[in-house]
Amino acid sequence: MDRVVSFLLDDLKLNENDVIIVGVSFGPDSMALLHILKEIRKTIPIKIVCSHVNHNVRRASKKEKVELENWCLKNDIVFESMVIEKYSDDNFHNEARNIRYHFFEELLEKYQANYLMTAHHGDDLIETILMRLVRGSTLRGYSGFSTVVDYPNYKLVRPLIHVTKQEIEIFDKKHKIPYAIDKSNYKDKYTRNRYRKYMLPFLKNEDKNVHEHFLKFSKLLVQYDDFITKQVDKIFKKVYYDNKIDISKYFDLEELLQTRVIYKILEDVFQDDLMLVNDRHVKLVRDLITSKKKNAYIYLPHGKRLVKSYDFVEILSSIDDVTSYEIELIDYAVLPNGKHLEVVNECADNGNDVCRLNSSDISLPLYVRTRKHGDAMSLMGMNGHKKVKDIFIDKKISLVDRELWPVVVDSKGVIVWLPGIKKSKFNRKKSEKSDIIIRYY
Repeated sequence: MDRVVSFLLDDLKLNENDVIIVGVSFGPDSMALLHILKEIRKTIPIKIVCSHVNHNVRRASKKEKVELENWCLKNDIVFESMVIEKYSDDNFHNEARNIRYHFFEELLEKYQANYLMTAHHGDDLIETILMRLVRGSTLRGYSGFSTVVDYPNYKLVRPLIHVTKQEIEIFDKKHKIPYAIDKSNYKDKYTRNRYRKYMLPFLKNEDKNVHEHFLKFSKLLVQYDDFITKQVDKIFKKVYYDNKIDISKYFDLEELLQTRVIYKILEDVFQDDLMLVNDRHVKLVRDLITSKKKNAYIYLPHGKRLVKSYDFVEILSSIDDVTSYEIELIDYAVLPNGKHLEVVNECADNGNDVCRLNSSDISLPLYVRTRKHGDAMSLMGMNGHKKVKDIFIDKKISLVDRELWPVVVDSKGVIVWLPGIKKSKFNRKKSEKSDIIIRYY
C-alpha cells in the first residue's frame, strides 16, 4: 500500500488545509482508505469526514453503521450518515449511486471540502472496463474511470486504483482494521459479481499485475479521447444548435466525428445519467438521421424524444404530449414509458418480461405500439380472445400507465405479447423451438 501513500503525499500533495470527504461503506476497501488517511493525519493535520450511506437492503446495515460511527468517534473522525428510505428507479444500483453522490455533494458544500475520495481499486477498474467493452460505450467510457477527476470546487480522487483487492485485504489483516462483508457481492445475479468471480481470476492467473496494464490502457484511452474531444468541440456548434441536429452539416463530417458528435449530444442530454447511454442509443440516433424517411421519431431513456423533420433532428425533453406511438422492433427499442425492449440470443428468465416466438407462427416485422380501441389477444393456454382493456383491469394497471403501455404486434396487427403482463398463444416454452426472444426491462 506504499504506492497509495506515495500517491497521496507526492502526487496529490495533501496539506494541512485540505478537507476530505471519504465515502465509506464499512467494507474492507473503504476502511483501508480511511485508515491510511488517519495515519497521514498524524504528520499532516488534514480534516477527514467519513460519509456513510445505508442502502437499507440488508439487515446488518444498522449494526455496521453503529460500528463505523463508534470507530470514527474513537479515532476523532467526523461521521456523517444517511439512510435511503425508498427506491423508485428500476435500476437499483444506478439510483443508489445517484443518491449517494448527491449526499457527498451536500457534505462537500457543508464542510467546504476540496476532496471527495472513494475506495475504487485496481480490480474495480478491470471489471468496469470489461463490462463496458461487452455492453458498449464511448472511448472515454471504455477507459473505466480516472484516478483524479477535476470538478469546479473539488477533486474526486480514487487513491486505491494502484492496488488490488488482495493487497487491500492483506493490509486490513495486518493492521487489524475492522470491516464487514456484503454477502450480496457474491451473488451471480449482479453483472459485476460475475465478472469478479469468473473473469478476474483468469486474468490474474495470466499475469498477477494485470491491473497495472489495465490502468495504463485506461490512461491511454483518456489521452486519445481528449484529443478527439478537442476536434469535436471545434465543429460541434455548427452541427448542433437550438436542440437540433443539422443533418446536412452532420453528413459533411467524417464518420468518426459523426459518432462522437452524437455521443456528445447524448452526454449533454443525459448529464447526470451517463450510465444510461450506450452504443445502441447511438445507433438509434444514427439510423434516424440516415433514414430515408423525411419525418420520423425515436425514443430515448427518461422520456426524451428525437423527431426528424426534413433537414433537422430535434430533441424534445418531455413526452407529456405523446398519446400514441408505433415503433418497428428490429433488435432494440426505448419506449416512452422509460422501459426497453431488446431482442436477445438467450435468456434464463421465463416470466412475463420475456417473450419467446417462432417466426413461422407470425408475420414479420414486429411492431410495438400503444393500445387501440377493441384490442384483443389470444392468451397462452386459453381458448378465444380477451380484450386488452379487461387484462389491464385484471392486473390493476392505472389509467395513466395504460396510455403508453407497449403492445407488441406482428405486421398484420395480431397481438403477440403484452410486455410485463400477459403472453399470447404464440409464446413458446423454453423447451420448445423459438428463434425470437424479446426481453422487457
